[in-house]
Amino acid sequence: MMLDFCKTTLALALALGWLAPPALGQDYKEPPLFAGLPQNKKLPPIAERLPKTPIVVGSSGQYGGDIITLVPRPRDIRYISTFTYTRLVGYDRNLDLQPDLLEKLENEDDRVFTFTLRAGHRWSNGSPFTAEDFRYYWEDVAHNLELSPAGPPEFMLVDGKPPRFEVIDERTIRYTWEKPNPRFLPQLAGPLDPGIYRASAYLKQFHAKYADKAALEEKAKQQKLKSWAALHNRMDDMKEQTNPELPTLMPWRVMNAAPANRFIFERNPYYHRVDAQGQQLPYVDRIIMDVSASGLFAAKANAGEEDLLFRGLSMGDIPVLKQGEKAKGYTTLLWPYARGTELALYPNLNTVDPVWRQLNRDVRFRRALSLGIDRKTLNNALLFGLGVEGNNTIVAESPLFMPELRTQHAAYDPGQASRLLDEIGLTKRNGAGIRLLPDGRELEIIVETDGESSLVVDGLTLIGEFWREIGVRLFVKPQDRTVLRNRSYAGLTVMVAAPGLDNAIPTALMPPTELAPMRQDNYAWPKWGQYIETKGKNGEAVDVPEAEQLLKSYETWMNTGNREVQRAAWHEMLRNHVENQWVIGTIAGALQPIVVRNGLQGLPAKALYSWEPTAMLGIYRMDEIYWNKAVGKEVRR
Repeated sequence: MMLDFCKTTLALALALGWLAPPALGQDYKEPPLFAGLPQNKKLPPIAERLPKTPIVVGSSGQYGGDIITLVPRPRDIRYISTFTYTRLVGYDRNLDLQPDLLEKLENEDDRVFTFTLRAGHRWSNGSPFTAEDFRYYWEDVAHNLELSPAGPPEFMLVDGKPPRFEVIDERTIRYTWEKPNPRFLPQLAGPLDPGIYRASAYLKQFHAKYADKAALEEKAKQQKLKSWAALHNRMDDMKEQTNPELPTLMPWRVMNAAPANRFIFERNPYYHRVDAQGQQLPYVDRIIMDVSASGLFAAKANAGEEDLLFRGLSMGDIPVLKQGEKAKGYTTLLWPYARGTELALYPNLNTVDPVWRQLNRDVRFRRALSLGIDRKTLNNALLFGLGVEGNNTIVAESPLFMPELRTQHAAYDPGQASRLLDEIGLTKRNGAGIRLLPDGRELEIIVETDGESSLVVDGLTLIGEFWREIGVRLFVKPQDRTVLRNRSYAGLTVMVAAPGLDNAIPTALMPPTELAPMRQDNYAWPKWGQYIETKGKNGEAVDVPEAEQLLKSYETWMNTGNREVQRAAWHEMLRNHVENQWVIGTIAGALQPIVVRNGLQGLPAKALYSWEPTAMLGIYRMDEIYWNKAVGKEVRR
């Protein structure tokens, strides 16, 4: 049955839990931060700064204050665009897509998407946000080979073809593909905003089409850049947050640039959300990010120095964080991390070593390694016994969840594991009981990891003990992440240890890209991924029938706007993964600690945490967090 998703209009309405806006402009309440500005910096009245149809949320908070948090290095201020989560369309807490920056979205069979912008919506510098910002990106950035040598982003291509782009009027744009492009909306709602619009009024001064090219080249030279295009790309920095002059649509705008040890983000005067009392979001005036060594994060939180901290903390920090709660006036929220598994083993099916390639491609070998892991002991040692043992698959909160997939081929059965290894022919052993490969080498698996997670390294040490019982030796090789990825891409790794599925709470409309052999950053099949990503120029074609079936299932998902067909494709791919043990999962369900100073209100006591699709805290709306002065906590300035 074709679902309503296939031809739908997403618009603000009571049914979506949003309210009608205050009736008159004078009902809006000016943030005190702006009310006290000197005369030469006065802003237009708030009613003139808001769109005619702002989003009206159901929260009820108070204006003012700062939130102090930490980043491990200056570049990590860029993650604010993930967790403040301002998108054309975004997920709500039920993981349904809703218009955000858009006033309305019309979707015809995942082929034709018509966007309607909000009348009167403005960038943070007051310039209008209109269809011209989309046209500028599409024609003058994405299709300018000097600015974008690779052309339009891959998710906007179907069978290698871009959409027909149309500007209908100042507030309406349309994208039309010949075939469905079901990836389009989920990509727009992702943790990294692909930015298919730009602040055109600001950026045109750096574009050779609109400004004097010779002058731009000279300016680029002064900044030690190669060309006007490099200058434009430096100024056009929506993701990295390095240009305080670049207008934004986010709730807070960066006020200073590196080098610095403290970065300040101040409220956007033109932000498009208000509450039912007529207060413009965000409630909090500033987000302040201090740079600190990541190893000090838990200690600084324990000392009560931070207002809100989550990224950079892990489950191992929970005991020290809990110790400081009462004395230092904060609470540690514990949210389940929605990941397929905390520790996954990726046998490299594309490794250049022919003996290991043949072994890794034997499903009996992969199953034997899975059956040789005592997941209960791992759970008790690493997750305080609170985790979920089993395969690398999606979690129970996903509407696509199938409970049997968590346990298939994932019980601890060293006897069966040994029998499978014998069946393969790995029957010879050395004096220490370690099996020998066909060429006489010891069956020693070098498991490479980026070494950033103590849980992964500690878990591998335990797995080494389990595998010794079945005649397999494990050697852990930590290294820099960039080095690890380059070794993987070159086929030099035999096995890699890393976290499992990034999006473990998918819905049918989210693309199952992680499950298909089409990305080189999947350690199980990097060369297959290269082949797909480069359209056959590099890497290797998929040559294992069961993996080819994953590509066929993905193609089925891609070529329809029917959510039931897409749901079936998801289920087929999930079953394929567990049956074939492409990736060996261990334990899931780690808890993400989130330190919140007492008096800071608005976050749920418990919710799912993930990179995708929750954008860390993004879907829980940080713009609605506020200081509750009634509890006696003075806001931090």
